[in-house]
Amino acid sequence: MTEVSADQRQLKQDSLTIGLVSLAHLMSHFFQLCWAPLFPRLHDAFAVNYLELGSVATAFYLTSGISQAFAGILVDRYGARPMLLIGITSMAASIGLSGLVSDFWMLYPLAILAGAGNSVFHPADFSVLSLHVSKQRLGRAYGVHSFSGTLGWALAPVLIGGLAAVAGWRVALVVAGLAGLLVVALLVRFNAVLADAASRDSQESKRAAIPYARLIASPAIMMAFGYFLLTAAAGTGFQTFSTSVFVELYGILPQTATSALTAYLIGSAIGILMGGQLADHTNSHSRVAIAGLLGCAFLILLVASGLLSFVLTTTVVFFAGLAQGITSPSRDILVKMATPPGATGKVFGFVYSGLDAGSTVAPLMFGAFLDRHAIHAIFVGIALLYALSTISVLTVGRSRANS
Repeated sequence: MTEVSADQRQLKQDSLTIGLVSLAHLMSHFFQLCWAPLFPRLHDAFAVNYLELGSVATAFYLTSGISQAFAGILVDRYGARPMLLIGITSMAASIGLSGLVSDFWMLYPLAILAGAGNSVFHPADFSVLSLHVSKQRLGRAYGVHSFSGTLGWALAPVLIGGLAAVAGWRVALVVAGLAGLLVVALLVRFNAVLADAASRDSQESKRAAIPYARLIASPAIMMAFGYFLLTAAAGTGFQTFSTSVFVELYGILPQTATSALTAYLIGSAIGILMGGQLADHTNSHSRVAIAGLLGCAFLILLVASGLLSFVLTTTVVFFAGLAQGITSPSRDILVKMATPPGATGKVFGFVYSGLDAGSTVAPLMFGAFLDRHAIHAIFVGIALLYALSTISVLTVGRSRANS
């Protein structure tokens, strides 16, 4: 009876921790896409071009990428809870205040502040989940965490765009900022859940004496960074250019072509949840990641052949997204296994900065292909990037086996 009661308490504790951290992650992704749906309105309101509007997003992501590794150091030194609260408060304040600006230039410092706030989420979230969720549910915790981020991206255009249509873009941004502050209040209300994890993280950090440069220079951590860079470049390439490629390849309307991208994203979201379940019931995380990546690469190569109808292509990319999504929780567990005690924030902060690096490089590379009408080469390149990332998985997995 006591054992059952203890299991129930642990389940409740795990569920609360996963829910709070995933809600914070959802809000970070929601804030990332608050401005983009409003670009047409901001274009008219400030009489600026889309290149200038895009530079606001560049300021955000560049700041986030540069700051993320440093944020990981702060998480390990001062604890995950205060950094998480600072991050979401910074983003909420930035988005809310952007609804009150009188001149376009004022968006740049707010974008920089929001980018700095965004940088803390991966190192802080994974520190809390890794330290506070029981091992048997860790794969599902990572899966729900990733899924919540995808959900945040999906909600932002609908909610912000809809509210802007009814009440104006300024009201939409202010309301979004206030919603973020409500989430901050909720996290403060349950601060004991996160504070305990932060306390343990800080204690382990003091015991860990590995210098930062030596830590990130280890083969496993560098290859994990490479994994994130390669998969981010592949994913960004597909998300950014697949619609344009399908329009040119099949001669269809853009709104029809976007259905394939939607299928890919839905498949990825479902795959993440499936991968979380799988990760909690296997120790073969390297095999899961490699199988998913190779499966995704093969399916994208089928699309690159140009031999499929658009309907069949849409089905194929759904399963490609599913295969790629399944790898996500096992990937994060492999990184955790390669992480020394007390260095969770540093490691996840560094390796996840590979996402920003890959997302920065991909548009330039694949955009050059599209300018030359090398539309098949785009999908071949995406498939090759996914296949090459398996080398990183093998290195990280072998490092764990030898430790």
